[in-house]
Amino acid sequence: MLQLPDFLQTNLSSSRYLDQNLPLSQTFFVIPYCPPFPVTYNGGIHTDERPDVAETLYDRIKDDLLAKIKDGTYPEGTTIPTEIELAQVYGVSRPTVRQALQILASEGFLEKRRKRGTVVTHPKVSQRGFTMELASFEDAMRLAGRMPSTKVLTFRHERAGETVQEALELSPGDEVYKLVRLRYADGEPNVFVESYIPYALYPRLDQYDFDTKSLYAAMSECGKQVMRARRHLEAIKAEGATAALLDVEPGDPLIVFHSVARDADGTAAEYSVATYRGDSNSFDLEVSRSS
Repeated sequence: MLQLPDFLQTNLSSSRYLDQNLPLSQTFFVIPYCPPFPVTYNGGIHTDERPDVAETLYDRIKDDLLAKIKDGTYPEGTTIPTEIELAQVYGVSRPTVRQALQILASEGFLEKRRKRGTVVTHPKVSQRGFTMELASFEDAMRLAGRMPSTKVLTFRHERAGETVQEALELSPGDEVYKLVRLRYADGEPNVFVESYIPYALYPRLDQYDFDTKSLYAAMSECGKQVMRARRHLEAIKAEGATAALLDVEPGDPLIVFHSVARDADGTAAEYSVATYRGDSNSFDLEVSRSS
């Protein structure tokens, strides 16, 4: 005969699921599920290590570490505690801590360095709006949660040089606007841009203040909207005036895009050279298999 502990015998004797006229071996009953994993709390962090709870655990640890980075507990450039130390602080396993750290590293807040450990870094600016669509710098930065600003260094019209003439498919002697800007994200130099626009296409462009006005918005208002662009990418080392403007050391990596933008008719409307800091920008590219 089936024998049950006294506490179950007591509960079952009064249960509405128990048929008192049947032997216990023929009776169906429900026993509440009791999790086999210990549940404790340490500093407000739920330390149940079940797989279905682990995801919330590393998310909570990630959020707590991110808050400490943002409030200066772990300033930029400092080394955070080791995985073992963090596991002890939060009362969880090392794999759970590692998952939290990997998320913060993928978001640009942490970087693992040889002989130093895990170091707090400044997250890179996503330039998805530049490589994946035709968006203004202002729109792209706001989409990335950054505050954009611009300083115009040069704005004049001049005779197109050979490289510009070829890129914009101009005739010898044709004039262009030359617009040179230093663009900032959250007050930090981000990209140095030289733009050349055919003067004949946009004779009223010099009426705009490009410290505050988007170039593409102004071009649209002038009746020739930019619809597509072709970009050429290369990596170079910073030197001279460019290094000084972008506030990087000579020899630091820079990402340069040479772009030709066209209007709806296919006319070349802008040739630009955009030089991005390599240490503070990331770029997304999407490719597909040709049929």
